[in-house]
Amino acid sequence: MIKNFEPRLYQQTILATAAEKNTLVVLPTGMGKTNIFLMLAAQRLKQYPNSKVLFIGPTKPLIEQYINVFREHFVIDGSDMAVFTGMVSPEKRQELWGKSKIIFSTPQGLENDIISSRINLEEVCLLGIDEAHRAVGDYSYVFVAKQFMKLSRFPRIIALTASPGSDMAKIEDVCRNLFIEGIEVRTDEDPDVKPYIQEMQIDWVKVKLPKVFIDIQKFLLLFLKERFEKLRQWGILQRQNSKFASKSDLLQLQAELRGKISSGEKDFVVWNSISLLAEMMKVHHALELLESQGIAALHKYFEKLIAESRTGKTKAIKSVMGDSNFKSAMVKARILHEEKVEHPKLIELQNIVENEVRQNENVKIMIFNQYRDNALDVMRKLNMIPNVKANIFVGQQKKNDTGLSQKEQKQMLDDFRQGLFNVIVATSIGEEGLDIPKVDLVIFYEPIPSAIRSIQRRGRTGRQDKGRVIILMAEGTRDEAYRWVAHHNEKKMHRHLENLRKKLNLSLNVKKEVPVNRFAGRLRIFADYREKGSGILKELAENDVSISLEKLDYADYIVSSRCGIEVKAVHDFVDSIIDGRLLEQIKNLKNNFERPMVVIEGNQDIYSVRNVHQNSILGMLATIAVSYGIPIVQTRSSKETAALLQIIARREQDETGKDFSLHADRKPATLKEQQEYFVSSLPGINLTLAKPLLKHFKTIKNIVNASEKELQEVGKIGPLKAKQIKDVVEGEYKES
Repeated sequence: MIKNFEPRLYQQTILATAAEKNTLVVLPTGMGKTNIFLMLAAQRLKQYPNSKVLFIGPTKPLIEQYINVFREHFVIDGSDMAVFTGMVSPEKRQELWGKSKIIFSTPQGLENDIISSRINLEEVCLLGIDEAHRAVGDYSYVFVAKQFMKLSRFPRIIALTASPGSDMAKIEDVCRNLFIEGIEVRTDEDPDVKPYIQEMQIDWVKVKLPKVFIDIQKFLLLFLKERFEKLRQWGILQRQNSKFASKSDLLQLQAELRGKISSGEKDFVVWNSISLLAEMMKVHHALELLESQGIAALHKYFEKLIAESRTGKTKAIKSVMGDSNFKSAMVKARILHEEKVEHPKLIELQNIVENEVRQNENVKIMIFNQYRDNALDVMRKLNMIPNVKANIFVGQQKKNDTGLSQKEQKQMLDDFRQGLFNVIVATSIGEEGLDIPKVDLVIFYEPIPSAIRSIQRRGRTGRQDKGRVIILMAEGTRDEAYRWVAHHNEKKMHRHLENLRKKLNLSLNVKKEVPVNRFAGRLRIFADYREKGSGILKELAENDVSISLEKLDYADYIVSSRCGIEVKAVHDFVDSIIDGRLLEQIKNLKNNFERPMVVIEGNQDIYSVRNVHQNSILGMLATIAVSYGIPIVQTRSSKETAALLQIIARREQDETGKDFSLHADRKPATLKEQQEYFVSSLPGINLTLAKPLLKHFKTIKNIVNASEKELQEVGKIGPLKAKQIKDVVEGEYKES
């Protein structure tokens, strides 16, 4: 089944493991991970000829690279392969699934197809997962892998990455989430890989920050020092202040303090500390821009903070803008920006690129800069150099920002490949899995602490010929710290993988029986299609609930012919009180279901998520429960909500049957309810006012015929509401 391809020894060795067990393959970039998957796909399809192979990757360009490799090296009709992305409609994906043997897909749309049973994973004998280090938390890989292992008759997973990271807990998480039974790791130094590794030269180019930069740096560090001192005095921070304080440490500390607040602790010091940490993170970011990027990026950030302080009301931003050290830093930055003072790294970069192009006009250079604004500035400056044609390669467009669609990204890489321009300036989007066959020189504008990202950046060069990497570094800044963090993280990653490979044993293997009558007796739930990103649907799918995604007008979930359920997160519940949506939704729920219900999800304090008086919230809860007679239940998480929906669905469907129709769900209204509904639709009248009106006038006819004065005899009906009612019932109908 394979053509025009001679496997290397290490690829055959890895294949032998992957054929026997679910395997994590860690292989340097450019070493042919795709070809290992291709060989395993051929082996699995030969073993199970009536099955399918599924490959998932995080982006459309990545999965298109894989299908191109299969077109070149796999003996298969083109119509037997399909690409699934968000651009392909669910109906078309369902049709292609039925016709195809090998499917290449992004994971998010596939997740929805699995939930709504549009595709059948029982037919798949191999699941390939690229950039497998993403398989943590709520990322779609985790759900797809879990469903595949549960549903497939002949499950096998091969997970591929250049680097799973340096955190042992995260690596174990990836292995657990992807049901890994064996690990195959190769580094540049392994004897079976070394003959194929191109020599790579890595140079660190140091620059000194000018005195004017150091002056700004001192003001920002003084700002941080004062706040660190306060946190120590309050007993919040025990560790000694560090010049290179980690942003992740600050975020973790803030999360811990928020946890105390949500658990009921109302300490004044805790509230103030959260605000202080918010200030520190803003200044921490400013310091990073100054040290690693330059004045243009820093000045733009300061301008953004100034705009926020004028329109925002948060205490943190007001405090930052009022600080004398911060003001001094802003003034100096503005002066340097007006004088067009550049970071020494940018000057050095221009010299390097100019020299490279002068020596070789066909040179291809890739520059990484993690900040989009600065990358744009770098591109503009490089385009001023003779014979340099630079383009910026970024992710998809954000609000008020530059960006490229996936189609434009692909076209740009094709143009770079063909030599239509010679320098590509990329943000992090360029780090992962792109097929750029020949890059002569990769330049890091800044060192990065992540082992994964550092390995991926380097992997853009040295694929076919000798590779070169230059890393720019500002002395006495976080650049120096990040250099060694990345170095140690990379070594730590390989130690962890080796240890994990040794201790991985058969107890981790996932063996299962082929499901028998899996569809028999399944609960059935209709869900609004706008809920497709919800963790509730994943939980329901994992518990074998049959889910139909539909456009529902009056509920989020329908579990029987008479029961509709509205689910709201705590913050959304409060927001919908503020914007007036909630009362209308409750009215529709009551009028369309015999047994309506409201679920409020989340463990946040409902009275503190927004600046709303607690009586407003209590009043709405009373209206829902008493005026409309709708029960309210609070759950702590999507897992708990899903469990509740299942219990209700089981009770309801045991009584009314599982074969209920979505369009027969409107409850049979009594005469009383129909009368109340009719009157509550009048302007300014809700269900609470409809009842006293009917009680006073006895019939709808009497209400319609009543004068404005007579209407005002009913409590809470003032002159304005009375006039609005008369305008509606007596005004002449006009089409336009």
